[in-house]
Amino acid sequence: MKIGDKIWDRLDRTIRIHDKLLLILSEHSIDSDWVEKEVETAFEKERQNPGKTVLFPIRLDGAVMETNKAWAADIRRTRHIGDFTNWKNHDSYKKAFDRLLRDLKASEE
Repeated sequence: MKIGDKIWDRLDRTIRIHDKLLLILSEHSIDSDWVEKEVETAFEKERQNPGKTVLFPIRLDGAVMETNKAWAADIRRTRHIGDFTNWKNHDSYKKAFDRLLRDLKASEE
């Protein structure tokens, strides 16, 4: 991002030109208005391209499973969320990461 860029416009444009958005869900990201805006843009892109998955959510903690925030609860109800809650354990992290890569590649087919 260049100095002086309008942040919302730049985020919106960036999501629109890329095929996928990896959404990292944590206590802090769920409280972020920026993340909420990015998710709304990704949902809009999916509505415009039926059958195409844009949003790939993963979670680092249990916050998304407990929140009352509507956008995050919608993700919880409608999406399989990759589980990276045990990311400090090498084997667990590698297994989750390999699955994420597999699923990202599968969405290209």
